[in-house]
Amino acid sequence: MKYSGIGGQAVMEGVMMKNGDHYAVAVRKPDGEIIVDTNEYKSILANTKLKKIPFVRGVLNFIESLALGMKTLMYSASFYEEEETDKNISREEENKKQKKESVMMGITMTGSIAAAIVIFMLIPYLISALFRRWISSQAVLAVLEGALRMAIFFGYILLISRLEDIQRVFMYHGAEHKCINCIEHGMELNVENVRNSSRLHKRCGTSFLFLVVCISIIFFLFIHTDSGLMRIVIRLLLVPVIAGCAYEFIRLAGRSEHTIVNLISKPGMALQKLTTKEPDDSMIEVGIASVEAVFDWKAYIKEKEELP
Repeated sequence: MKYSGIGGQAVMEGVMMKNGDHYAVAVRKPDGEIIVDTNEYKSILANTKLKKIPFVRGVLNFIESLALGMKTLMYSASFYEEEETDKNISREEENKKQKKESVMMGITMTGSIAAAIVIFMLIPYLISALFRRWISSQAVLAVLEGALRMAIFFGYILLISRLEDIQRVFMYHGAEHKCINCIEHGMELNVENVRNSSRLHKRCGTSFLFLVVCISIIFFLFIHTDSGLMRIVIRLLLVPVIAGCAYEFIRLAGRSEHTIVNLISKPGMALQKLTTKEPDDSMIEVGIASVEAVFDWKAYIKEKEELP
């Protein structure tokens, strides 16, 4: 399987695909029409050299992916908001609205990161700390903390997967994966081939988050300090390092078919059975429209066929 370099995410009633410096969002509007918006992605950081440094690039890519994800999600949701009573809105009012949305997106993104750190990093630690009066082994406490973190992570996914709106997002998530798998396996990008492709992919964000949880368990085994405050501080400082390590493996997994890499990838891919659902043909059409807006899959397949 040849690495394509294309990746994306599901949005509300649509799919976002990114290839290099360009991305496209395809959305199925309430009237059934597919609208595709293609844009050039402007990096948050002007210094592109940082993005070439192993582990550092993982943190930067995670932040940028989160920002782009929030932006495209808000764009897709705009088609399902109530129509403005006054359609003759002035350019000045439109600019104010866009600035307000940008500020709100920044606040939401910051709040989401903070909430994730509290829920998945600090709460498991604080709960495990309650057992210190009965458990003296730091290693046992670290394993307990890791088990709690994993339980919260699985519980969160199981909880949101029961929501009706999220289930549709997960179906579009499946369409995104199936489109990428279709072209990476050298098949023509059409509804039938995409339908028959797998909805699981090694480069998925679900696998990334699962790896973050697993790597954190390993890292925290080596934290030995008597100060509770320092244990919290060290955990917070290690979050970017853990994210960088997870990114490097996901990056490797997308380019390698090595037995060990595939074996390590399997648990995360198994978890994707919860975060992806089989899409219907109309959703697949949206995924295809998003891919074709930023990726020349015909040239990719031709190049793939020419490889020895």
